[in-house]
Amino acid sequence: MVENKKRCLMAIHAHPDDESSKGAGTMAKYAEEGVRVVLVCATGGEEGDILNPRMDQPGIKERMAELRKAELETACDILGVSEIYFLGYRDSGMPDSPGNKHPEAFCNADPDEAVGTLVELIRKEKPDVILCYDESRGYDHPDHVKVHEWGTQAYHDAADPEKFPDKGEAWKASKLYYFATFTKERFQKLNDAAIEAGNEPPFAGWLDNWDSFGFAEPVITAQVDCAEYIELRSKALLAHATQIDPDSFWFAIPDEMHREVYPWEDYTLIHSHVETRDEEEDLFEGLS
Repeated sequence: MVENKKRCLMAIHAHPDDESSKGAGTMAKYAEEGVRVVLVCATGGEEGDILNPRMDQPGIKERMAELRKAELETACDILGVSEIYFLGYRDSGMPDSPGNKHPEAFCNADPDEAVGTLVELIRKEKPDVILCYDESRGYDHPDHVKVHEWGTQAYHDAADPEKFPDKGEAWKASKLYYFATFTKERFQKLNDAAIEAGNEPPFAGWLDNWDSFGFAEPVITAQVDCAEYIELRSKALLAHATQIDPDSFWFAIPDEMHREVYPWEDYTLIHSHVETRDEEEDLFEGLS
């Protein structure tokens, strides 16, 4: 592995809690190794429901943006994130919900403004690696769609001195990866391990109907071994108390089983300015 002391990793996410369910172990791993890890969060998560019955108390829903911001900050402290950038847009809500029509919703943002802000942050932080969402429509949340579209565009535009010249000096990030977290192979292996251990298969219903969900199986080109950081990943998830029920599917598989059966976090390399190979184990591989 290359020396990481001067490296920077930028992860672009839609809402508070997304950073803990996608790539959290990776962030914790690189942060501990000396990489500067920065998070960009597009929205405040205002449209989120209270998904943890323990938090379904009077006044919680009305304070959702405030609480989710605090939850995100706690999770990022756990994971070792150096800096959080809030883009300041409002949660757009699920497709065809009233939140889609809010003028401050991320899905209604001016594309040049949103991309320009991302370009400015990329040029400021100078990340070597950027993590973003893929184009899968299996989870068709408008904010995830926009993070995919505008995050990808910002990666390319930040390197072009003719694009957004008022947003700082051009910076060419070396690599762009998409998260490849929710794959049938991963859930199948974890489900099989639960059965082998004599437990109820936690993901059987999902796996039986997987093809109907619309998820396109990604081509995994990089697997980061996060075995030592799975407990931190779980703690970061639990920090999102309004969104994460401790009795939910997120914790159907014990951390120890994750370490033994599937300790990796998966990624798809989308673009690179350095030479790469098909099966990477380090997102900074190939950087001089």
